[in-house]
Amino acid sequence: MNTPYRPSDFQDLYYVPRTAEFEDAALSRSFKPAVNDRTKICLINIDNQIDFVAPDGNLPVAGAVDDAKRLVEFIYGNLESITNITTSLDTHQLIHIFFPIWWRDRNNNTPDGKKATLITYEDVRKQVWKPVIDPKWSVDYVKKLGFMMVWPYHCIEGTTGHNLVPQLSEAITYHSIARYAIPETISKGRNHRTEHFGIFNAEVPDPNDTSTQLDPNTLRLIAQNDLIYVAGQAKSHCVLNSMKQMVSYFEQYQPEAIKKVRFLMDCTSSVVTPGVDFESIANDELSKMTTKGVQLVKSTDPIR
Repeated sequence: MNTPYRPSDFQDLYYVPRTAEFEDAALSRSFKPAVNDRTKICLINIDNQIDFVAPDGNLPVAGAVDDAKRLVEFIYGNLESITNITTSLDTHQLIHIFFPIWWRDRNNNTPDGKKATLITYEDVRKQVWKPVIDPKWSVDYVKKLGFMMVWPYHCIEGTTGHNLVPQLSEAITYHSIARYAIPETISKGRNHRTEHFGIFNAEVPDPNDTSTQLDPNTLRLIAQNDLIYVAGQAKSHCVLNSMKQMVSYFEQYQPEAIKKVRFLMDCTSSVVTPGVDFESIANDELSKMTTKGVQLVKSTDPIR
């Protein structure tokens, strides 16, 4: 792996990506252009942002640093096989339905901004928690979902926490320059009225905002690949929901594409919250997907 990357780079998650250095290193090597790949392989890199990956981020996922390290090494190790990389970025403003500012308890207190708070429809019905913004939509929203989580403020657009971890940024730069491949970026979560875990549509689509509704164009483009690798954070939320949306769409419109999907089990981890076993929920859902053709793999497995 003849790149400027070193595993010790992961001791610092806040440095400015060395874009020029990685560009120069990539240009010094001779690789075939990605457009000439006979087997088209896509990597979907979901929400590997500082707020989720860094242990002192605003919403850290335990294990995410090692996951990101393995994903970076997967990219470098399979540089000549990976055709294209699509990265999603969770992107929020301060006022969102899943942030503390939106809710008050009976004493007019907001949820604790340092930890996740579960709000059920029963809580809303009994006014244990009351929405102070867009109340009718908010009550209907929780009713449709049954429950929702209020999260600590995270991935606020323009903040450091919103950034992709620098080591992944460098790996994507290296791949892009070396293979003459244009990386794709999907920004999700700007609509303040709904959570947008999965990258292809929001939890409750807003009828006034097409960006929250199903994105069939991106799904069709992804399906054109021969293999589709998926990784990112968190396994139990944005990654799992993206997988469910993709498999559901493929099942309905392009069933042959499901067998192309490879889920990188060692490049993702679940949110840990008292009272909810998100890891078991995620594993159960992934197990169901394997019966439809999805393969659960590791980053060290041969690409096939």
